[in-house]
Amino acid sequence: MLKRLFWNTRERRLRSFWRLGLYVGAYFLFTEVFILILLFITGMIAVPSGVEHQPFIAGVQPMQIMGNPLVGFLLISGATCLGALGTTFLIGKWIDHRKFKGFGFKFSKTWWKDFAFGITLGAFLMGLIFFFGWITGTVNLRGFFVSFIPNMSFTAVFIQSLLLFVFVGVYEEIVFRGYLLINLAEGLNMKFLGKTWALVISIVLTSLIFGLSHFDNPNATWISTVNIVLTGVFLGIGMFLSGNLAIPIGLHISWNFFQGIVFGFPVSGMNTGAAMIATESAGPVWLTGGAFGPEGGALGLIAIFVGSGLTLLWLRRRGRLMLHADLSVYNPIYRGNKVNPVS
Repeated sequence: MLKRLFWNTRERRLRSFWRLGLYVGAYFLFTEVFILILLFITGMIAVPSGVEHQPFIAGVQPMQIMGNPLVGFLLISGATCLGALGTTFLIGKWIDHRKFKGFGFKFSKTWWKDFAFGITLGAFLMGLIFFFGWITGTVNLRGFFVSFIPNMSFTAVFIQSLLLFVFVGVYEEIVFRGYLLINLAEGLNMKFLGKTWALVISIVLTSLIFGLSHFDNPNATWISTVNIVLTGVFLGIGMFLSGNLAIPIGLHISWNFFQGIVFGFPVSGMNTGAAMIATESAGPVWLTGGAFGPEGGALGLIAIFVGSGLTLLWLRRRGRLMLHADLSVYNPIYRGNKVNPVS
């Protein structure tokens, strides 16, 4: 009886709850290790270049590394991305018995077309928000190609911010719409629910976790948290209707990048270091999101619904829209395991 609590005899692996626990623990561990390594390397570089402190040894805050407020965020995001990739690969192989591509990375021409659509969609939606704000006077223009970081050119900040948003888009989608979504769906795939409802519930749960993970962001409100939860569902549409992370990753990167670097809005409560079009919110917070950015207001909510509809239209081109309920079904690929899929 105790063994059944931990071990799924039919699947020959740990049960979903324990797999998720191991994944979360390994994710934080690997991420911290990568952060320490990168900060140590940065500290070694900082001394010869004349920087007064070594961040790894002196405990300097990330925003002070190398005298550049972006470098710390970039290093931490890069380390987190490495942590997510490494954890998903290792835990996926040795604990889940699943290849890495099974977490939404079945690369093909279709995958890359979906990725390009996601990039385009994020840019289009943020463009709509900016255009509406501009013509209604709820967004004021403050300049063009502006760097907000002293002694740093717009180009330097632009490149570093692009990398930052790529890292964030990749690791958040791998974790939330990749590993967590699939393992929750498999764990919930029981006879009284079935694989379709298991997938639907897992989408709701991962979106709730996604929203709550942004609750302590600067300038967050309950409205912004609800909107981020709905954003999680919006990002999940591409995954559960295509079976791949192409659309969510492309959309996530583009949404953040155009929101912050192109149109100068705060990104989930945080200001970016540069803007192609520097803007300032002049409308009511309930509409524009105020200091949290569009995601905290009605404009962001409208963009979520418009984007969801456009995603459905894009995927509808391939034929009838259907949930990839097979994401809830375990198909072992290691150690010669053979199991009967749960219906």
